[in-house]
Amino acid sequence: MGVYAVCVSPSMIDIAAPRCPAGLHLAAVAGFPSGKHVSEVKAREAGLAVAAGAAEIDMVIDVGAALAGDISAVRDDIALVRKAIPGAVLKVIVESAALMSLADADTLAAVCRAAEDAGADFVKTSTGFHPAGGASVPAVGVMAATVGDRLGVKASGGIRTAADAVALLDAGATRLGLSGTRAVLDGLD
Repeated sequence: MGVYAVCVSPSMIDIAAPRCPAGLHLAAVAGFPSGKHVSEVKAREAGLAVAAGAAEIDMVIDVGAALAGDISAVRDDIALVRKAIPGAVLKVIVESAALMSLADADTLAAVCRAAEDAGADFVKTSTGFHPAGGASVPAVGVMAATVGDRLGVKASGGIRTAADAVALLDAGATRLGLSGTRAVLDGLD
């Protein structure tokens, strides 16, 4: 078990790309951390990052649109970013803790279906910056049940221990986003 990708600011991809070891992928974010960017801005940011060497983009949805029930706006936002980065991996950050606490599991599932419909490769729990929290076993369970094996499920935000990581993997996560990677990996020994 090891590190698959490292995420850097879109403005740093051109600096990181030539220094990236073989086998390690570069990811960048779009619409980070609020998701309230204009869709065309997210798409352009994602496209520029991929052109500079990012293999993956983690985009943040417009949580407000999701909470208002405007799933079509969420889908259209994702689709525009997907169109801007053909060939790159698209992970859609759904802010699952906010959706679960301010709406319900049905809203989270609807957003996951919208991400799948729009061409995402993964749904991802969190930026790690939303005050509602990060990854949780119940949210990952909803996400995994919704997308099945058709999309990946990335649990991210607040994962600090190996026990947390294992619980999220057991709930259906196929990838983890960690800021304390070494501590978690060491805890798996």
